[in-house]
Amino acid sequence: CRCRALLSRPARALRARRGLAAGPEMHFGFQTVTEEERREKIYQVFENVAKKYDVMNDSMTLGIHRVWKDILMHKMNPCPGTLLLDVAGGTGDIAFRFINYVRAVRQRQLQRKLKHHQNLSWQEIFESYQKDKFNSLGDSQVVVCDINREMLKVGKQKAQHLGYSEGLSWVLGNAEELPFDDDKFDVYTIAFGIRNVTRIDLALQEAYRVLKPGGRFLCLEFSHVSNPLLSRLYDLYSFQVIPVLGEVIAGDWKSYQYLVESIRQFPPQEELKAMIEDAGFFKVDYENLNFGIVAIHSGFKL
Repeated sequence: CRCRALLSRPARALRARRGLAAGPEMHFGFQTVTEEERREKIYQVFENVAKKYDVMNDSMTLGIHRVWKDILMHKMNPCPGTLLLDVAGGTGDIAFRFINYVRAVRQRQLQRKLKHHQNLSWQEIFESYQKDKFNSLGDSQVVVCDINREMLKVGKQKAQHLGYSEGLSWVLGNAEELPFDDDKFDVYTIAFGIRNVTRIDLALQEAYRVLKPGGRFLCLEFSHVSNPLLSRLYDLYSFQVIPVLGEVIAGDWKSYQYLVESIRQFPPQEELKAMIEDAGFFKVDYENLNFGIVAIHSGFKL
């Protein structure tokens, strides 16, 4: 199995950890903390919210996060045979969409194939259909990588409940030091995760490293609203409503207070674009969704 071969190789994860000293000060929301404190606090946030993560996403965004993720998938437009790495994808939303998308493409391919072979006998058509039926992803695979065990646990439970198993793997790993060899993946996605990475520059370098030449980087993340009136309304909703929802639904005000604060500390669209370019990516651009509440950044490893 191609996927088992990929994961069984001892990755270059044993290389020296880069820049992980606890010295530099950085932000955890509006707090100033050391680098190591930030790592620990963010890990604790997602350990606390894992079981209610999906419910809170629906509540906070009124379900619009589903549309944003669908747009990301259509922008990716994966074909059968694509190998996707979804980083910080613990609960599986991007992975499941990827599988559904590729299956739909495969189904359309099969229908076109049968349409062009109308002179085949019923037996030949049946055998062809059965053969393709058992390879519904066309050798596509998605590897979900997340640093948080609880998030991965929730994702695996969802996958089992929804019947996803083919072409799907779960790996515990750090975005800043991915446990994969160079030039392995066709596409790298990170949805609502890069904001929680302590060293974004290292995560971007790792994304570049593990992508094949010609591979694509896609990042979906909360961003900055440029319209002053909408920005004020968005701030009002974020600071007055989201932490309350966190307390009511997840019993956790502080984690969702961090969430809204972290969005304000995150680099704006142009700054993140420059960081992606600095990591080596070409043809970097971004698309604002809902007036910049979120943005999709894209780049290629050439």
